[in-house]
Order: sequence, then C-alpha cells, then structure tokens
Amino acid sequence: MATQARLHGTDERVIGANQRHAALDLARRLPALVVSAQHIAASVAHGVHGRRRAGMGESFWQFRPFMAGESAGGIDWRRSARDDRTYVREREWEAVQTIWLWIDRSPSMAYQSNLAPQSKLDRGLVLGLAAADLLVRGGERVGLHGLTRAFATRGIIDRLAEALAVADRVGVAEDLPSSQPLPARSRGVLIGDFLADPQAIAATLKGLASAGAQGQIVLIADPLEETFPFEGHVELRDSDTSARLRLGEASALRTTYLERLAAHRDALRAVARSIGWTVMIHRTDQSAAHALLALASGLAPAMLDGSAFGGRG
Repeated sequence: MATQARLHGTDERVIGANQRHAALDLARRLPALVVSAQHIAASVAHGVHGRRRAGMGESFWQFRPFMAGESAGGIDWRRSARDDRTYVREREWEAVQTIWLWIDRSPSMAYQSNLAPQSKLDRGLVLGLAAADLLVRGGERVGLHGLTRAFATRGIIDRLAEALAVADRVGVAEDLPSSQPLPARSRGVLIGDFLADPQAIAATLKGLASAGAQGQIVLIADPLEETFPFEGHVELRDSDTSARLRLGEASALRTTYLERLAAHRDALRAVARSIGWTVMIHRTDQSAAHALLALASGLAPAMLDGSAFGGRG
C-alpha cells in the first residue's frame, strides 16, 4: 500500500508570496484549532477535577527556604525544626509559576501522512493552546516566548491564538525559538519536531536555561517519520528548502534512517538532561488528551490530584 503525505500551505515557503499564503492558511484553520484546544482542555480538566480527594494532607504542601524580607507568618516551625533551617510552607498549586510556551510553526511542521488525523503543526497548536488553558485553570501564568507577556486570563486560548496569527502574517516562523534566557523561576515548554541541526538545538536550549529556568520539550512526530515505510522509487522533498532527493529503493535506507533518527533524539535528550529539562515524544496518531495530561502533570504535579482546581468548579 502506498503511503501518502501532504503539506499544508508550505510549498517553497521561502518565497514571499507563498509565505503570505501559508499565514492565511493557518489563519483559516485557527478557529477550528481553538475549538479543539478548548474541548481537550475542558475534558482533561474535568477528569482531573473528578479525581480530587478530600483531606489533602501534608503531602500536598511544599516547603522552600525562608527569604530575608518575607513575613514570618508563613514560616512552618515544625518543618523548620527538623534540620535547623527556616522553611516557608505553601500549597504546591499556590506557588504560581510563569510558563513560557513556544510552538514550532516552521514548514516541516506542516507535514501530515495518511497515518495521522492532523499535521504536526495543527497537533502542536492544539496541544500548546490546550496546555495554556489547563495551566491557567490551575493558577499559573502563561505567555508565548518572544511574542506576548504572561497572562492568567481564562480567555488564554483566544489571546494566544490571536498573537500567533498576527506573528504568522508578518514573517516566517523559525524552527527554533530565540535563545534569550528565560527568567530563573519560570518554566519553558517547547513544542516542535526538533529536526534542526543538533548543535543549533543545543545552543538554543542552553541559552534558554542559562538563568536557571527549567522546562519541558514536546517532540511532535508523524508516525510515518517514526517508521520510514517507503518501498521502491520515492522522491523526498525538504519542506524548508524545497530540495529533492530521489531514491531508487527506499527500503534499503530504512535501517540507516532509523539509526540516525535515534541518534538525533539521543542528542536532544542528552542536552536536555544537562540543563535539567525533560523530553517527551508525542506521535500525531496518538491521543492529544493523553499528551496534554502528561505535559501538564510534569509542569504542575498537583493538578493530577485535583488540588489546583479546588473551588473552581
């Protein structure tokens, strides 16, 4: 069976007229993607809220060192007495974080095979916007790295989608975010296919984390990219440069391709590990809701117990 693939509005995107066409194509799809993100976020939030248990004990508190200038009213003297240090006690979900989100919108993200219901771009947008909504429901602030300030509004999906639409109208999206350092007590969430040069990826991640920020990387992959199921004569085209490669017998390259893919991902994991970040891989033929739950639980573990949604209904 032949494996088909299609690109959404990215043919030779390096040419100005087609850049505008691609932006308009995304603008047309955004309303539907926003609805999908809202639905997935609400579904996951409802499921998490249903798991909330009464009688949250000390295990749901977190402790941090007391800082000069803070009110002594927040000191937990019992916890402080254990090791002769002074600690402040707060709910996990009360330690408000700022989450800086970046979603790859470069040409390679528009790839979609017939094995997946969505392109990598559309899945990345849905997952990122839904994560923003879920995090704001949990009391966090979320912004788009390099595009917006951080917001804590319940209309976060619409606000971020509008910013993305404006950004796509004025220029071509890069395959990596700016390496400008994220604030020390914030977290980064980077969603993309991370097919860029490993050295460029490493430099970007180290720059983002240089002030001490933690983060998560969500690698979006089409199932065809995972398996390279091609047989016979195949023409491959680079969506970023429009370069073409004609293969006489594609299956002969499968082992080499999979080895290089694994090595590329190992390099990504290694640099992430070196800066204290994590990597999760999400295939576009898998559930977006499951990926959202995994992502949100890594960013705000208290959400899994429903404590972050107490009283929100």
